[in-house]
Order: sequence, then C-alpha cells, then structure tokens
Amino acid sequence: MSTISLGSWLTFGGSVDERASIEVIHRAYDLGVTFFDTADFYEGGRAEVVVGRALATLPRDRVILGTKVFFPTATGQGLGRAHVLAECDASLRRLRLDHIDLYQCHRWDPGTVLEETCRVMDDLVQAGKIRHWGVSEWTADQIADAVALCEREGLTPPATDQPRYSMLQRGIEAEVLPTCERLGLGVVVFSPLAQGVLTGKYRRGDKRPRGSRAVDPRGAGFVRPFLTRETFAALDRLRPIAADLGITLGQLALAWVLRRPEVTSAIIGATTPAQVDEDAAAAEVELDAGALEAIERALG
Repeated sequence: MSTISLGSWLTFGGSVDERASIEVIHRAYDLGVTFFDTADFYEGGRAEVVVGRALATLPRDRVILGTKVFFPTATGQGLGRAHVLAECDASLRRLRLDHIDLYQCHRWDPGTVLEETCRVMDDLVQAGKIRHWGVSEWTADQIADAVALCEREGLTPPATDQPRYSMLQRGIEAEVLPTCERLGLGVVVFSPLAQGVLTGKYRRGDKRPRGSRAVDPRGAGFVRPFLTRETFAALDRLRPIAADLGITLGQLALAWVLRRPEVTSAIIGATTPAQVDEDAAAAEVELDAGALEAIERALG
C-alpha cells in the first residue's frame, strides 16, 4: 500500500466531472499512489462507478482498491449480513471488479451483533469477493473485541483501521494507535489535512475560496469547526516552519501524520493533478526532531 492514498469523498462522481476525475486518478498512479479509497455511499454510488472506470485501464495487480459499507443505500443500511452481502455485490458491479481488495465497515453498527458482521466478512473472504476487511472510526475496544472474536471463532480478522487523524484531530493517539499496533492492524488515516484547513487555503477574515468544501453545503459542516481563532493562530505559527523546510503547509501536515510508525498511509482528496503532485511529494519529507518540537510548540 502506498504511503499516500487517494480518496473520493465529495469529489469523484460529484463536484469533479468524470474526465477530470479519471485524470486525477491516473496522475496519482503515475506518481506511485497504489491505494484508492471510495465507498458505496459516496455520491449515491457514482464515486465507485468513476473509480472503477479509471482503474479499468490500470494494471489490476498493481493497485489496491478499498471501498466501504454501512451508510444507507438502496439495499439497506448497517453491517447486518443481508445488507453487507447485497451491497458487496452492488459495489463489485459499480466498480467493474471481480474482487475488492479491502472492504471496510464504514462505522460501528450498534444494531448488529458483532459476530454477525465478523462472520459475513469472513464469508466474503472465503468466497473470494474480498481479499481483506477493515473498520473505520471504531473505538480501540471495538477493534480489540472484533479481533478477539475472530481469533476465538477461527474467522478472518480485520486487517486495517481507517480513523480520522491530523494535527487538529489527535484523539486516536491515546488508545486507537497503540491498539492497532499491538494487534497488527494497518492504519490508513483520513482527513489528514483537516478538510483542507491545513493547506492554509482558509485565512482569518477572508472570503471562503470558490469551489472549496467550506462553501459546499455537504462539506461546510465538516470544515466550519476548524475555522476558529485558535486554529488560525496555529496556522500562522506553522507557516514559517514549513517555509524553513522548503515545503508547503499541506506537505508539512501530511509529513507530520506520516511520522507515526503505526500509520500505514494517509488518504488525500484532490480535484486537480496539481494537488496530487503537491500532496504525493509529502511522502518524501522527513521531519527531524527539531522540526517536530517546533510543530508541537506551534500547535500548543
């Protein structure tokens, strides 16, 4: 799996047209990105359709495709057996694939017994429809319970966790990251740029950039909590650190996330090849102890 991955939430199949989406995906592949992440829920399934069309022209054995199940779709909702089976088949059709490399439980489902979810995921592995399964936004205890159940019952255990993680959202450091390391799960983090805020595109008092998530009705609610006086002050302190290193603020934020040995990959979102160029370069940035100390002071 590549250190930088490409996601598709609020981009492919929606705000970015198909031709541009495929161009972005192909540019990412050319730069060494091999993991592409999507979900059945994104744009009502259209994101999977676009990702599938883009991947159709790339070597199948050189890319890893991840998609997710949980949120409401035409076949239902949750992680119950019937919905997971139906939605896996629907995702395979939209993606035009014969198997999914990583099938992820998009959220914890309190309405389904954990064993039912673990068994249906194992059944999908045994049937060859998925290679591995993972979770997203589960707590450390929920992850540990799933692994223990699978080991006890002889089922395929989850292989990955996909939590949100950035300079501005560090909650997983206390329990989730240590649990994943202890249990051997890979960690593929999303929102490493805090919905684009850590690129520096939003500035105190400025009008929100056209086309940004801050002006998208579907994304604004995710961006707004970050647009605080404290965040803008931290960004002002981070900018000279990035400048001294000769990198962009966004590259600094991505390199900081990737500093953790538990983090396997960071998922970026992009609407243009230029954005992919900038973000992919962060994989080559190494932050020394002095830079990390300066960042901690800047973050307060």
